[in-house]
Amino acid sequence: MRILSAGTALPGPAIDTGALARRFGMDGIWEQWVDAFIGTRTRHLAIDLESGQPRQSLADLGETAARAALDRAGLSAQDVDVMVLGTATPDQLMPATVNVIADRLRIDDIPTFQLQSGCSGAVQTFDVAAALLRTGRYRTALVIGGDVIAKHYDVTADLGALPPGELVNYVLFGDGAGAAVLSTLDRPEAPALRAVVTRLSGLDRTPGQVLNWYGQADRSTAQVAPAHEDYKAIEEWVPLLAEQAVEDLLDELGWEREEVDYLLPPQLSVTMTRRITERLDFADAVEVSRVADTGNTGNALLFFQLEQLLADMAAPSRAVAVAVESSKWIRAGLALERGTGPGGDERSERDKRDGGELI
Repeated sequence: MRILSAGTALPGPAIDTGALARRFGMDGIWEQWVDAFIGTRTRHLAIDLESGQPRQSLADLGETAARAALDRAGLSAQDVDVMVLGTATPDQLMPATVNVIADRLRIDDIPTFQLQSGCSGAVQTFDVAAALLRTGRYRTALVIGGDVIAKHYDVTADLGALPPGELVNYVLFGDGAGAAVLSTLDRPEAPALRAVVTRLSGLDRTPGQVLNWYGQADRSTAQVAPAHEDYKAIEEWVPLLAEQAVEDLLDELGWEREEVDYLLPPQLSVTMTRRITERLDFADAVEVSRVADTGNTGNALLFFQLEQLLADMAAPSRAVAVAVESSKWIRAGLALERGTGPGGDERSERDKRDGGELI
């Protein structure tokens, strides 16, 4: 089972922290705080900051990313046998955004699934798609991940009056979508998907992130913040869960840390990614990170990392990607391997030694 391609989409122009500070009337100290404790340089938002009006939906971004992934795979929408979308912020509760994207791509009469999850939803799309492809009934899956968190922004808010758990959302996140083509087609040059793990890890743990949806009755009876972060809990638990996800993968595959050539770490923020990477201790691995320029795009970020990895990944080499969902705490990860030889179809000596097989 191989990842043939990846594609991504970002809305609007890049917005730096200075532009955010000017829009919300925050002083230079706030900008310095963002640089020091978050580290994100730019992000892309699916709303117009001046008016608060939406510019692009998750379906818009997902469609663009999916078309890019299919084009790079040399496939058409009619080649897709299964579609899976992972998101925490669907455009509507119904119809499912995955089906809106399918309709735009002219895809019909196939299984489609939408997974409601935070950042681990991107990995969960691969887990579901791989399980379906493994049955032999399907050959090619289109997996998509993305989020549009800016829909929760109040552009009239006085950020200076917001508690930290709400304020952080204005600087931590960006909007975007990504897609990948996973297939059992004979493409030996494409990286093999060796393992996928997703584990719920939230027993007795308070949610670290909450996103609220409102009905008419909710709006009239309660004033509840649409989004809230317990960033201290996230700082405490995400590095630990990322380490556990790595151990899950390495134990399942029998790989050693020094045999991993590329690390795709969780992308909460630049600062958090640095802490997590240091803890994971892949001293010889090349880090593939995009969060500094895109912001935390939730379920899209893994696809931005995969897009870069597929362009740069040498043969032979191994890669490990990790994602953590901090609402009710899910640890997740996947492992890829690109073989050696002119077409990438010969397994490396260490792979022959390990006796690894494609999943």
